[in-house]
Amino acid sequence: MSGYGTNAVQFLVEAIFDLYAMVVVLRFLMQSVRADYYNPVSQFVVKVTNPVLVPLRRLIPSVGGQDIASLVFAFGVLFLKLLLLYAIGAQGVGLAGSVVYLQNAGLVALLMLAAIELVALVINIFFFVIIVQVVLSWVSPGGHNPVASLLFSLTQPVLKPIQRFVPPIGGLDLSPVVAIIGLQLLKLLILPPLLALL
Repeated sequence: MSGYGTNAVQFLVEAIFDLYAMVVVLRFLMQSVRADYYNPVSQFVVKVTNPVLVPLRRLIPSVGGQDIASLVFAFGVLFLKLLLLYAIGAQGVGLAGSVVYLQNAGLVALLMLAAIELVALVINIFFFVIIVQVVLSWVSPGGHNPVASLLFSLTQPVLKPIQRFVPPIGGLDLSPVVAIIGLQLLKLLILPPLLALL
């Protein structure tokens, strides 16, 4: 396949697999925070992940109330993406501001890269969920909709501890700003050392 065609296929593979992995991780996070199961967004996530997760849970039980099968499934989706990219001759994938070259990577390196991508995905989900929640609070303050309710459930484990130390100033809640900075700092501290192991 030509480089032009490879780039197009790589884009499609990355978009489809990354979006689905994000939905699977959202399923894990929603269960961890006990988000409203009957929320329409929750129902969508459940329906698109159940065909694989229901049988997978028979093999991989929960640990400490955490749905480990969802994490294993998300890891599998990311690993399959990397295998497909390797098979089509994609040169590399971008992660944490670096390019990881696939064609020189062995199976162990691809497994490690999938795990690193999973860590990055969890951090990115919290990052973007907090941003969307802030934007929604500006657009429709006090308004209730299913998305806002779900976002609130997802962000509370991150924002609530920060709010204990950073009280509102002039009625303005600064915890999302602190959380966003903290999440970006976490990526800078965690991902480069992990990538250096490849």
